[in-house]
Amino acid sequence: MFYAYLLLLLNTAYLFSVWSFLPVTEKLEEICDNALDDDGDGLIDLNDPDCDCPEVKPISLIPNPSFEENSCCPSNRSQLHCADTWIQASEATTDYLHTCGWMGWNHLPPPLPFPDGDACIGFRNGRFNNIVQPGWKEYTGACLTAPLRAGVSYRFEFYIGFTNAVNSPPINVTFFGSTDCKNLPFGLGDANYGCPTNGMGWKQLGSVLVSGVNQWREVTLTVTPTEDIYAIAIGPDCPSLTASGDIYYFFDNLILADSKAFEFEISTLEHPCSNNFTLQVPAYDTIRYQWYKDGVALVGETKSKLEVKTGEGNYVLRMLSPAACRITQAFAHRIPTYATQVSQVICKGESYKLNNQTLTKSGDYQTTFKTAQNCDSTVQLTLRVADEPADSVRVKIFEGEVFEIGRYRFDRVGTHRAILESSVGCDSLVLVNLQFYNIFMPTAFSPNGDGSNDVFTIFGNADLVQIKNLQIFNRWGNQLFEKQDFAPNDITLGWNGQFRGKDAPNGVYVYMVRLQMNDGKERQFSGSFTLMR
Repeated sequence: MFYAYLLLLLNTAYLFSVWSFLPVTEKLEEICDNALDDDGDGLIDLNDPDCDCPEVKPISLIPNPSFEENSCCPSNRSQLHCADTWIQASEATTDYLHTCGWMGWNHLPPPLPFPDGDACIGFRNGRFNNIVQPGWKEYTGACLTAPLRAGVSYRFEFYIGFTNAVNSPPINVTFFGSTDCKNLPFGLGDANYGCPTNGMGWKQLGSVLVSGVNQWREVTLTVTPTEDIYAIAIGPDCPSLTASGDIYYFFDNLILADSKAFEFEISTLEHPCSNNFTLQVPAYDTIRYQWYKDGVALVGETKSKLEVKTGEGNYVLRMLSPAACRITQAFAHRIPTYATQVSQVICKGESYKLNNQTLTKSGDYQTTFKTAQNCDSTVQLTLRVADEPADSVRVKIFEGEVFEIGRYRFDRVGTHRAILESSVGCDSLVLVNLQFYNIFMPTAFSPNGDGSNDVFTIFGNADLVQIKNLQIFNRWGNQLFEKQDFAPNDITLGWNGQFRGKDAPNGVYVYMVRLQMNDGKERQFSGSFTLMR
């Protein structure tokens, strides 16, 4: 028993001695600038919470700058009250758009997606449909969280959205300020009040001309007020427009802050399509820089400038100073491409030049050009080769008339060929089937009451629509009869051979008649006939 107990003690001591020499496993840490998953959690560099670093971001003096905070979902136009803190600045009302509810007018759709979040506003520059009101200018306004101080430079960044080119022409976006929040709203009771400076308490702080088509444009405006500003309004400029339809735009993400707050916002050099496209922030000796794409470090890119060679993506710059770590807001680098659809018709035997291709057959073709900025511009061509088309025309004229088509003149019954130029400039064969109208004008009649040939009138088929006027004269030129607008072929209508209730004597009489044919034209004829009882 003693030996068994001793053996147990020796084994336990051996185990403790072995464990004491085993290596201790330590938790690995993420290195935030080597593009590796150092701690094995599947997250690299800035995508790993271990590398958390606060974002350098200007705080807007405009509350709720992207209209995201809302107390209700809009169900129709003019519901800016749903967006928290925003004030319907003008009596002419702006529109609140949100993905949770109303998304704008069907014929004036906003560009999607919105630049920031799920909401934006829409505004008019006059009304021109049905009721013309050039003074109907819509503004949105806010009471600032802190005033703009006189003599201080401020930067106003915002997005303006454009619908189609007709309804969103270039606009002078104008920024107004007031020394008192009590001046919001303005123009109460007068929807045609126009811009804020039409009354007291407002002054224009700045404006910028912007244009676009079915897109959002980011705009920057720098202002230095000469007095403290507590309230702002933004919208169209003051001059009234003339237009034939709606003039409409959108606003989103209105950031207003001291210009110094934008110091470390990424700016660009060259066009995004350029081989020398560069991102940059100000350079300071006391700051260590590191660039990232989609959260992963670009190893070796440790300067304040980055010449982009790694394609599209979201780029940020980490800045380490002795005092803190900061990361810029992401810059979304997207290389623009352009696409154009073209339809073209050529004549048989012709060709069409598309880039380095010579095309002679109908079909759909595509090619890509390089623009002056080195961007790809794709052209999709639908080409149609027009064969010699043939068309047939059925024409009726009276004998002695001439039918003209192009440089051709036809006066004989039969089928005639005419070669004309089509709307696309090609030769077009037209077959003209020419016939004479079949109209019967009697040369004699016998008004003797026997029920046969008792009335003088005009006969014809469906080509003859109406007898517009019929006049009968004797051989001395005296008018004996006149009747207007009556149907042909009716033997009860026409001249019955009497004048003032008495039978006219046998003899030769003259008629003048005006006929309306089924081609819409009227023709006039004259001739003679014999009255025989």
